[in-house]
Amino acid sequence: MAAVVIVGAQWGDEGKGKIVDLLTEHADMVVRFGGGPNAGHTLVVGEGPSAPKVVVRLIPSGVLRPGTRCLLGQGMVIDPESLLGEIDELLRRGFLAAGFDASRLAVSERAHTILPYHVLVDTLRERGEGALGTTKRGVGPCYEDKAGRRGVPLGAFRDLARLEGLVQAALRGWEPVIRALGGDPPDPDAILAKIVPLAPRIVPLLADGSSIANAALLANKNVLFEGAQGALLDIDHGTYPFVTSSSAVAGGACTGAGVGPTRIDTVIGLTKAYCTRVGSGPFPTELTGEVGERLRKAGDEFGSVTGRPRRTGWIDIPALRYAARVNGLDGLALTKLDVLTGLSKLSIGVAYDRGGERLDELPYEGFDRCTPVYETVDGWQESLSSARTLADLPKAARSYVEQIERLAECPVTIVSVGPRRHETIVLKNPFARLPPG
Repeated sequence: MAAVVIVGAQWGDEGKGKIVDLLTEHADMVVRFGGGPNAGHTLVVGEGPSAPKVVVRLIPSGVLRPGTRCLLGQGMVIDPESLLGEIDELLRRGFLAAGFDASRLAVSERAHTILPYHVLVDTLRERGEGALGTTKRGVGPCYEDKAGRRGVPLGAFRDLARLEGLVQAALRGWEPVIRALGGDPPDPDAILAKIVPLAPRIVPLLADGSSIANAALLANKNVLFEGAQGALLDIDHGTYPFVTSSSAVAGGACTGAGVGPTRIDTVIGLTKAYCTRVGSGPFPTELTGEVGERLRKAGDEFGSVTGRPRRTGWIDIPALRYAARVNGLDGLALTKLDVLTGLSKLSIGVAYDRGGERLDELPYEGFDRCTPVYETVDGWQESLSSARTLADLPKAARSYVEQIERLAECPVTIVSVGPRRHETIVLKNPFARLPPG
């Protein structure tokens, strides 16, 4: 048995979908433990040059492996319409078999429900001053309801009278907020007319997520806990207030899936070979010129949920060290190394300058006033797509990987050199009982 947590070590979008998909070859269960439909994972299906893509927003990436059970944990917030739309797309494309049930895809009854008024509030806030750059999917307001103890757990779909009461109570709380933002509060009856017909499809998927996850661990199954977003977007540890509303660090796997910390064996953090960020907030190593645009195009840096272009920049080592610390990382999975191919020189952000003061660690105060201190290293021109060991990499690429490992003070255990499963160098399989590869 091995329990492995996969988390983002930057601002999200690090390529978790591919790495989780790769590792689910060895996983009996994949558990998504946080976030909502604001976190999309793009997966390339097949190995050919025209291999199609699948984007999953709520359902764990392990759904592409027929023998892997998938669980949406209690730490998530779930839009039932989005969930059913995603299920229908997976059915249409053959990744879920007709007649599947909770033995294949289960949803925690304790996960909270994103409802139309959450989306409305999110959208209205993003139109005004102080917009955070959210995906406008209602995620933040739904977590607000959860913390304010006026949320709607998915388990309420079993009792429609209870569901009606919870929706009405929540709307009474949101009505003055919506009016203050210039919107019209929705009619509770209209919302219920929209969501009640979904109950016959939602209820059969509901289960005690914690019981399912712990039973798998007690049965010596391999369980992969899949994070959303990244450590720098964590509600407690991220670049607040430009963060998500959930726990995106490894500790969130325990609260979001309902397992104890003693059950976790290994934590792997994902980092791109460069850096990206979506939405507002400080980004010291951001590139706004030609090189930044080149990274965006070469790396296909557009949001899988919104299609928004991502901000791009050089890798930020102090932020990566910070992520390694707050997650307790056992290893790094370095993704999109191939995107840097063709650049003659690369920069590595090794520290910050804040008004003449050198900082070697990510600061809480004044991060928006930090400028990067760079080290410059040689780039490479050769394609990396056929590399399957570190020795196969060009000398400069291998040196770049080793320097990141040394500066981040965390071993690199996986290197991705392309979007497909086989375009990966596995130095150490996190399912420890299995050999690499």
